[in-house]
Amino acid sequence: MEKHNETKTGAFLSPDEIKRQLTAADRVRLRFASQGKVGENAPGYYILTFGCQQNEADSERLGGLCVSMGYRRVETMEEADLILVNTCAIREHAEKKALSIIGSCKHLREKNPGLLVGIGGCMVTQKHRADKLKNSYPYVTFTFDTGAVHLLPTLVAEALSGGKRQFIHSETYEIAEGIPLDRTSKHMAWLSVMYGCNNFCSYCIVPYVRGRERSRRMEDILAEAKMLIADGAKDIILLGQNVNSYGKDLAVSENDPDFSDVVRAVCALDGDFRLRFMTSHPKDASDRLISAIADCPKVARHFHLPVQSGSDEILRRMNRKYTSAHYKSLIDRLKAAVPDISITSDIIVGFPGETEEDFEATLDMLRYVQYDMIFSFIYSPRPGTPAAEMENQIPHEVSTARFERLLALQNEISRQRNERFLGKTLRVLVEGISKNDENMLTGRGDPVRPIHFAGSRDLIGQFAEVEIEKITPFTLEGKLV
Repeated sequence: MEKHNETKTGAFLSPDEIKRQLTAADRVRLRFASQGKVGENAPGYYILTFGCQQNEADSERLGGLCVSMGYRRVETMEEADLILVNTCAIREHAEKKALSIIGSCKHLREKNPGLLVGIGGCMVTQKHRADKLKNSYPYVTFTFDTGAVHLLPTLVAEALSGGKRQFIHSETYEIAEGIPLDRTSKHMAWLSVMYGCNNFCSYCIVPYVRGRERSRRMEDILAEAKMLIADGAKDIILLGQNVNSYGKDLAVSENDPDFSDVVRAVCALDGDFRLRFMTSHPKDASDRLISAIADCPKVARHFHLPVQSGSDEILRRMNRKYTSAHYKSLIDRLKAAVPDISITSDIIVGFPGETEEDFEATLDMLRYVQYDMIFSFIYSPRPGTPAAEMENQIPHEVSTARFERLLALQNEISRQRNERFLGKTLRVLVEGISKNDENMLTGRGDPVRPIHFAGSRDLIGQFAEVEIEKITPFTLEGKLV
């Protein structure tokens, strides 16, 4: 794993640096205007995003910078004059898929010699991947890692002026405020409150590719939240790799704001919207946060709390810094404060050294918590992480068999959990057309489960009352009230 310098704690890019980037954007826009490339004739940009919600949020910032340069969003890579691939490094499969897509840009560049291809995100934060793109993919114009999103206008301006290919590898990870957004959804909005991670779970590459934790200032978060609400956002998701450790890097006294204060402050803003957040780490989920969820009606009655394993020995090997007893105590306090809360989790099956007894402890955790839904994964080693070098790697056939048993148990629990909604009327945010039936709408209530119902497409982006008439392990169906 490439060693990174320590993040500057609480470091923010200067307003002058942001102004310099926006000035570069102005130069690009004026260049297009002088060539008559405006309006419907403006060059197109296309962003392909892999990975987590933070990558989705970063892509909206990249889109905002593209619009500031005079580009217009297009729907396919074939239409684009600028292609940006925002990559993920959590699993090797994601990297290979991204590299395959990047490889397909070769023939697009042959058809359109002026095409710019930029690769960003977590994958290229690993220097060996950026070097591979430099040496083996000559049609890639530039790369920019997770610490260099704000540099896009300068990279594009220099490429259009005939400059050399550039491959940015950040030494520090600073917070760039004032970057415009090009949101892909009118009613749903990402709102990053912090970046990076200090946890170093033994299986995870995130701290190496996104740097140490650094929190945004409360005033900047609230200013962006107000902008999003004014722009029509009704589903606001607060983001951070470890969102409930917000503020620890900024704190100078015990009275400084923590994540529960962020939740309360955003909920206090005027507007009809729902607030949710991800991802939480059990060691940092505080009683103050639980109280904020209970006290604030705008917060979705949903808590995503990754457990990863029910075995204390596996949790120790994962470097998760909590025990199964601590996790269960947290669940008990959460359910006591918010009795009808929906709880979801992440679980890894087949972690190195996992015995049958360890796996049974995970199944017992499912039975104890009664998760509404889980996101489960078969362990995949990431080079450079401690877990990849551990002994007793689990054979694939053993992991697969355990994975199937896990899903079978959770499907039954999910179906039982869904039964409590039969006959009830839920307030649903209508998200779009059902993927399986174009005559049906899809929305979410708590917001774990997709809820399908018939209705006018004019309801998309609005709240509606839906009476639940049918359940499956994964969805609810109902009718408009």
